[in-house]
Amino acid sequence: MTTLGIIGAGNIGSQVARKAIEAGYDVVIGNSRGPETLAGLVAELGPNARAATALDVAEAADVAVVTVPLHAYQSIPVDALAGKIVLDTNNYYPQRDGSIAELDDESTTTAELLQAHLPGSRVVKAFNHIAAADITADARPAGSDSRRALVAASDSDEALEFARGLYDQFGFDTVALTPLAEGWRIQRDTPGYGAKASEAELRDLVSAAKRYRETA
Repeated sequence: MTTLGIIGAGNIGSQVARKAIEAGYDVVIGNSRGPETLAGLVAELGPNARAATALDVAEAADVAVVTVPLHAYQSIPVDALAGKIVLDTNNYYPQRDGSIAELDDESTTTAELLQAHLPGSRVVKAFNHIAAADITADARPAGSDSRRALVAASDSDEALEFARGLYDQFGFDTVALTPLAEGWRIQRDTPGYGAKASEAELRDLVSAAKRYRETA
């Protein structure tokens, strides 16, 4: 049984934890306020979940999900995540995160920042363009006409395959992008961001994305 480590227990992290438990994963989850603040969530999730510090989460995880505010990405443990797949849900909101020059001039992306911070990990951009509540509400069985698709972007084929499998277990189809830098196509204010779209529809929306400088 794979252990999914979730660093960040906000709206997205909590919903990913719920779906992971439903799919049969063990879950270790942590936040910046300490494991004791997650007692209620862990009680809800049941015996296959526990709360821990961020470092303990990283060490226990077979695969990790980083879902902290972007401005806190440098607090993510590095050595403990080396060699592991790391799913990155972050988006850049300057009013929350402060101005980040290399994101403002679009010389890099949010997931590439995390990848640079975690050089020994295989980062996947995932779950960044879906509202938290929709992770549970929009899940559908494979083959459903109304099944929603989500984007996963990575430099690693193995990491993309894991993300595809996780999405499928959670109830979603996948639009896979390579390299990781292509994750800009699903960042905030792009056509696919937040869209409840099928795989074919989402591919079209992703293809139609334009850089911010092109739309300014």
